Amino acid sequence: MDYIKEYKKKTRKSAILFSKSSRFHVNGVSHNIRYYAPYPFVVKSSAGKSIVDVDGNRYTDYWMGHWSLILGHAPTKVKESLRKQIEKGWMYGTVNEQTMSLSELISKAVPVAEKIRYVTSGTEATMYSVRLARSVTGKKIIAKIDGGWHGYTSDLLKSVNWPFTESESSGVVNEEKIVSIPYNNLEESLAILKKHSKDLAGVIIEPVLGGGGCIPAEPEYLKGIEEFCKKNNSLFILDEIVTGFRFRYGCLYPTMHLDPDIVTLGKIVGGGMAIGVMCGKKEIMEFADTTGKKKSERSYVGGGTFSANPASMTSGFATLSVLKNGKSVYSKINGLGDYARSELSKAFDGNAVITGRGSLFMTHFVKNGIEHVRNSADAAKCDTEKLQRYHFNMISSDGIFFLPGKLGAVSNAHTKEDIKKMVSVSEKMEL
Repeated sequence: MDYIKEYKKKTRKSAILFSKSSRFHVNGVSHNIRYYAPYPFVVKSSAGKSIVDVDGNRYTDYWMGHWSLILGHAPTKVKESLRKQIEKGWMYGTVNEQTMSLSELISKAVPVAEKIRYVTSGTEATMYSVRLARSVTGKKIIAKIDGGWHGYTSDLLKSVNWPFTESESSGVVNEEKIVSIPYNNLEESLAILKKHSKDLAGVIIEPVLGGGGCIPAEPEYLKGIEEFCKKNNSLFILDEIVTGFRFRYGCLYPTMHLDPDIVTLGKIVGGGMAIGVMCGKKEIMEFADTTGKKKSERSYVGGGTFSANPASMTSGFATLSVLKNGKSVYSKINGLGDYARSELSKAFDGNAVITGRGSLFMTHFVKNGIEHVRNSADAAKCDTEKLQRYHFNMISSDGIFFLPGKLGAVSNAHTKEDIKKMVSVSEKMEL
């Protein structure tokens, strides 16, 4: 089948609209990863597990709003809560009670969240976290993971994509203050950290690499990095923007017996609305309190015009309330994720490694002798072009949507029949 021809035939209105979008927007999109050739379809509506494009094509969605929609698109309780809030107003620009309600839920579910600061994106949350680490320690260097993605902040836009030795962008300065360590390789990571120990402000790590390949960290790896940070008076920062409230009600780190200094959250805690969260131990977060401090004594951590807006706070509160009171959601979606990984492994019969945890999963078509995917270097050496074709072919002929090349997320709106269909399609597809 000529999948591109089939796609163009089905998405004629999207082609016209995307041409218009390209007149106004860089590459036609407002986030780099949303573009794929020959053009992305244009969405008209969404509900439950589905998105519908302007041509009327319906897709079972595994991208799920950058993995933020754990309950599915437009869940009733969240939608009704937002409707009531919008009747009262959606932007106050001052303190509101909705913020306190959401923070109470987060602080009870996330032990380290003794103090919280809201922003409107994950990028801002990680940006402020490393600034805070530098303020608290008086040191300058931040360590991150090869392949670790923490948003577009210049402080962390290094060693994101293979080869990790190349700068990700022009216009980025002071990259010498960022060092990169290999995921799940404790010995080599510690050697790098020791080399920079005198000026190491902190280490920031995802407990499951999201954009880096949907790869879980080995518990002993995270524990070893944390122990080094504690002994070195460097901060241990966990980026749980993807993993927070994804596998359980709360963060992943308590299940791994970790004690981070700062945790960043996003995605699920906003219920599909714009949010970023930096939270941490009181004695650390208090550096962001500007009251009565000299400039040299404070960490100037703001928020922004739309930080803690009542619409995002309401959406987040409604989502977390559903998750708190319906913990069967986690057993369902984690079970479906386990089933997807198991059945896709069988379907590809040794030609692919399926990584992930709980309700997150990603296919890596093996080549270059890769048998296990433990880090982003392994993922990059797999057949990424084949993965793009696999996802695009499902979009064009099967009504199944993954953002090409990215991991998939199961929501509470998905069913076992959806997974079975995806597996059946995968078994029959010629790549």
